[in-house]
Amino acid sequence: MFAIVKTGGKQYRVEPGLKLRVEKLKAEPGSQVELPVLLLSGEKTVVGAPFVEGAKVVAEVLGHGKGKKVVISKFKAKVNYRRKRGHRQPYTELLVKEIQG
Repeated sequence: MFAIVKTGGKQYRVEPGLKLRVEKLKAEPGSQVELPVLLLSGEKTVVGAPFVEGAKVVAEVLGHGKGKKVVISKFKAKVNYRRKRGHRQPYTELLVKEIQG
């Protein structure tokens, strides 16, 4: 059984026991969060419009962190213009406990 959930503007395919990194959520490590289900697949596939009624994914927050550094550089020829910036995207790591519905 698996489900497609939406969080942080992205969609993820999840199964019980799966660890995944999503956009940062306002939740404490150790707490549980519920994610809305777009598609539920098992013996019978159910597609929501936009969400499946009565279905949810329960996940435990393992922690927060920052991703790998992405370096952004700008350059313009002949005018001595150079800029270099770095960015680390924050994330929340989740452990999927169960799929209800």
